Amino acid sequence: MLPDAGPDAPLVTAMRARELGRKSVVVGDRVGLVGDTSGAAGALARIVRIAERTSVLRRTADDDETTAEGRLERVVVANADQLVIVSALADPPPRTGFIDRCLVAAYDADIEPLLCLTKADLAGPEAVLDYYAELELPYVLIRPDSDLDALRDLLAGRVSVMVGHSGVGKSTLVNRLVPDAARAVGTVSAIGRGRHTSTSAVALRLPRRPGGPTHGGNADAGWIVDTPGVRSFGLAHVSADSLLHGFPDLVEGTVDCPANCPHTPDAPDCGLDAWVAAGKADPRRLASYRRLLASRAGEGDPPAAA
Repeated sequence: MLPDAGPDAPLVTAMRARELGRKSVVVGDRVGLVGDTSGAAGALARIVRIAERTSVLRRTADDDETTAEGRLERVVVANADQLVIVSALADPPPRTGFIDRCLVAAYDADIEPLLCLTKADLAGPEAVLDYYAELELPYVLIRPDSDLDALRDLLAGRVSVMVGHSGVGKSTLVNRLVPDAARAVGTVSAIGRGRHTSTSAVALRLPRRPGGPTHGGNADAGWIVDTPGVRSFGLAHVSADSLLHGFPDLVEGTVDCPANCPHTPDAPDCGLDAWVAAGKADPRRLASYRRLLASRAGEGDPPAAA
């Protein structure tokens, strides 16, 4: 859709021009078009230029960059400014290990995170919010009868990419936000796993709301990028140093670490142990960080188990 087009304007069909070579076009890219941009039936334009990206959210299939899966880097979306991490509070239960991975990826891409906790009618958010208490992580609670106004306010005027495990209600949420989206909705199995219902990422323009908040001098309701449900969020593309930035509550605890401290459990004089022992960070957060360090080194559980 052209940037200045109204919400009811037809979609423009375009193909990548040969002169772009192997340069890939991903969801969220801002591109230059030539040819027929009317959106009429049978019209076809060409993508001749890809603008410089302001952000790139990436993931890998594995944490270890020495493996084939770790070297296979996937761009999830370009030019997003918010990562909406969708997690159910029950059926399936929340997985803070997966949320931690998404936070690392968001901070590495310089994208603001937002925690969206669904199925709040089935369980309370206290355990999850307590785990992230030191981060002051913004969040919204979603129930089947929620009016979604609080979420829409946080999405307004922004490009937000939604990620989450299958079965957490992400597609249901997208259909409520964009009634014409018609995203496929699945069910959760008896073992707490959802079916993969979305098969590709798609950008959807949010409907404008009368009296909604304005951003940048306009009433743009924003865009959401719905992504397929994922079982893992590999971080092989994130350096070991940058990995710590996903745990801002631990950063200050490394001030007294010796030079080149690996922060592993057997590292002599690592300041993180004393930091946690003094009650300045949750020991579960340190354990999660060290699990990611071990996974990067090809040890411990694979990302699918997080």
